[in-house]
Amino acid sequence: MGVKKKYLTPTFLLCILLQVMEKKVRQGDLYDFYGELLNDHQKRIFESYVFEDLSLKEIAEEEGISRQGVSDLLHRCTDTLEEYESKLHLLERFIKIRGKVDEARSHTTEDMRSIRRSLDEILELL
Repeated sequence: MGVKKKYLTPTFLLCILLQVMEKKVRQGDLYDFYGELLNDHQKRIFESYVFEDLSLKEIAEEEGISRQGVSDLLHRCTDTLEEYESKLHLLERFIKIRGKVDEARSHTTEDMRSIRRSLDEILELL
């Protein structure tokens, strides 16, 4: 039995779309930091899915493997990249630093003390 149409409201569909987009952005960010730690096969498939927005079927046909094989590999790659992040926290630190830099940029000249504090906080993160 399928999903009843009354539950497929525009708001519901928008929430699903946002979740998918957030996941792909997260995967892209993790890849930027840790992608070089994947092997060439993993990199090629991960890039095709995340950056080129190819479907599982398209990647499977291109690589000569099953759709399920592509799906499994993408899950393993994402889990591996998340594991690297949980140990090294490079992406987390980058996001904090970027936030502090944005905060410092938003200050006017009267806020020099606040800028100094922000820069000190950035240095502590490094």
